[in-house]
Amino acid sequence: MHSFVRSSLFATTILASAAIGLPSAQAKDGAEDVAANAASAISADDDQGTTSIGTGARDRGVDIVVTARRRNESSQEVPLAISVVGGDHIDATGSFNVGRLQQITPTLQFYSSNPRNTAVNIRGLGAPFGLTNDGIEQGVGIYVDDVYNARVASATFDFLDVAQIEVLRGPQGTLYGKNTTAGAINITTNQPTFDFEGKAEVSVGNYNFKQAKAAISGPLSETLAARLAISSTSRRGTIYNVTSNRWIQSQDNLGLRGQLLWKPTDTLNITIAGDYSVQDAACCGSVYVRTGATQRALNRQFAALAAAQGYAPPSTNAFDRRTDLDANLNAGNKIGGASVRVKWDVGPGTLTSVTAWRFWDWKPENDRDFTGLPIVSKSQNPSQQDQYTQELRYNYSGDKFDFVAGAFGFYQRIDTQGTEQHGAASSRWNINPGTNAQVPPGSSGCGPTAANQLACDPATLNGLVAYNTQYLKNTSAALYGQVSWHLTPELTVQPGVRLNYDKKDGYYQRRVFNGAGDEILLSGPSSAVKTAQLAIFTPQEISPNFSDWNFSYDFNVSYKVTPDVLVYATYAKSFKSGGINQNGVPTDAANNPILASATVKPESVQNYEAGIKTQFWDRRIIFNLSIFRTDIKNYQANVNNGQFGVLRGYLANAGAVRSQGLEADFSVRPSERFNAYVNGAYTDATYRKFVDAPCPPELSGGTTVAAGQVPAAAGTPGLSPANCDVSGQRLPGVSKFSFSFGAEANVPATILGKEGEAYVGYDGSVRTNFSSNPSASAYTWVDGYSLSNFRAGFRTEAGFNVYGWVRNAFDQNYYEQLFVGPGNTGLIAGLPGDPRTWGFTVSSNF
Repeated sequence: MHSFVRSSLFATTILASAAIGLPSAQAKDGAEDVAANAASAISADDDQGTTSIGTGARDRGVDIVVTARRRNESSQEVPLAISVVGGDHIDATGSFNVGRLQQITPTLQFYSSNPRNTAVNIRGLGAPFGLTNDGIEQGVGIYVDDVYNARVASATFDFLDVAQIEVLRGPQGTLYGKNTTAGAINITTNQPTFDFEGKAEVSVGNYNFKQAKAAISGPLSETLAARLAISSTSRRGTIYNVTSNRWIQSQDNLGLRGQLLWKPTDTLNITIAGDYSVQDAACCGSVYVRTGATQRALNRQFAALAAAQGYAPPSTNAFDRRTDLDANLNAGNKIGGASVRVKWDVGPGTLTSVTAWRFWDWKPENDRDFTGLPIVSKSQNPSQQDQYTQELRYNYSGDKFDFVAGAFGFYQRIDTQGTEQHGAASSRWNINPGTNAQVPPGSSGCGPTAANQLACDPATLNGLVAYNTQYLKNTSAALYGQVSWHLTPELTVQPGVRLNYDKKDGYYQRRVFNGAGDEILLSGPSSAVKTAQLAIFTPQEISPNFSDWNFSYDFNVSYKVTPDVLVYATYAKSFKSGGINQNGVPTDAANNPILASATVKPESVQNYEAGIKTQFWDRRIIFNLSIFRTDIKNYQANVNNGQFGVLRGYLANAGAVRSQGLEADFSVRPSERFNAYVNGAYTDATYRKFVDAPCPPELSGGTTVAAGQVPAAAGTPGLSPANCDVSGQRLPGVSKFSFSFGAEANVPATILGKEGEAYVGYDGSVRTNFSSNPSASAYTWVDGYSLSNFRAGFRTEAGFNVYGWVRNAFDQNYYEQLFVGPGNTGLIAGLPGDPRTWGFTVSSNF
């Protein structure tokens, strides 16, 4: 059946690991196979009452094909924790990018203040929380049709013509080209077909939401087929900027994807693919949330500083969704590339070659002071990336052995040109006028009593600008392999190995100029003005580099207790490549860069996992359970500096981190008229040892504690420790408990002479609180929240579908992230999650 033909609908709403039971002799490698098989496996043949793969009545469990081990097989027969989401379920729930996908996959975490500063984590691990640093690897790999995407910014784009998505948990280095220590998101798109098929979909909703998708596929000759897909999404913003009189946090996405499949023989096929996506949103901003006391002097905290310049935020209720950011905001984002995938059945196995080039062009503008005052007038770090990958692997499947052996090469070049500039309000905000008395409301604190008149002169810092130039050359090569040895029909052992080489060469230069355009150098005569300016921007030039070999391995044992019950256990010794600091490093008392901070050590990862996968009641019920523990030494943490421009943030190694927990997936389908699922995760992710972490804001901003001195109490003006011991604290961004759940019911119906079924569906998610700062702060805990999404509509067997939907139906107020304002003033800004949205969708096959 065509991949666009309507599924039996349970397939589009289930999120769990379901089963087929392909014989190993049928296992083949490649995204085009799973795209076809996944669609047919979740489709029902009404006339014969059988699924397209395997046999069984329509009210039996759904069969889901995955390529987690680089060959087609049942997700229930893969001895690792994996979640599978069908393309139709993505559409039905409005999960059109990774950010929304986290609502239906509890172990996935997604945080994004803008496309570049985006993190995708699994089980709390992957990328350090905070500003992105190009000098380290991502712990969660994102693959689209076997092509690795090095920049996590790709996760912010709309999914385009997706067949299904697999979320794999745990290290994947012995099966995937690029080493990933926390997991992988394996996206399979629909492939060209030799039968004509097509689909079109249009959605409209509140906030001027408009989305259109279309795809068409068919033969050009007996050996050549093509497929073309397009997607467009636009929506008005959800935050109103009173300064620019403009709605921000909008959506404006356009994506194109084209593919050619040449199949000259039954044993050889070649797929050429190209894609291009662009975002041009009014983004990305924040709103005032609150203030919290720091250890700065009272006249240097937010309330006094704001009063001194007659400033007040437009609202102190974040969910009024009003801001007054005065700098330009932009999130121009382009991403795309081309690939050639060759599959050749050679002897008893399949040889696959994947050659790819990808680019990323990022043009941002931000307001990094989070206020309507002209403190930071420009903050932008546009960058351009090119990456090249080559993967070659051989898959073999036999009665006693299955194996995958591969080689992978990767090269990436990133160039960045940064501009950071201060405005007229910066002097009074950043320089202490010298009076320690309480500043009366409305008073500037300047006058004859001000000891430091530089604070009272806007020209001191107005126009001060830093130009940052940096590049990164990142090279990686690997040999990897994995063998599945079937000792008996029930017992399988599976060892895997990886040999990896990484090399990173970087360059960072910061040049500083005053408002008159004169360059400020560290050498030469000193003055009070120059000292004040260098406290904001310090010139720096470094050329960090890193290279290393690494050997890693894993070992898995699985046993089929019965044909429908699988137990497994895994141990993996993995690593995450060392990195270099690409945004500058700390300086010593003479403003010289501390070169020892230019590189960070590789992470050493040990992962333990055990699980059970079960099917009952003729596969109408599926229940999977896994427990895991991951220990990391030399965890790569993001350390933020409290000043505006000294450092955007740099990398450092924490001593040790541990993530452990439990995950469960449950689904039931008693008949073709009803299905339900519940997925949950308990994640205990903590710093086991981090004794020199950056302090939270309530312990920051005061005079640094000298030897033998005792720091002041949290939030009390006075002494601050140079760093803090956060050992035992929870990692940022991780909820201890997270759940997703849903159900769908349908009844036969005839509307306007069309026979079909009417249906209603519900999808919900719950997560408990999480920290939104690298070091947990009382001011930045995001409260837990729950979201509810509903849909109701009518569909036909021919593929016509019309439905209405409501997302965040109960208009839950929640934050996606909270941000600590720069300068230790106590300002906390935030990004509210989407309010209630509703709309209608019409789609049809043709």
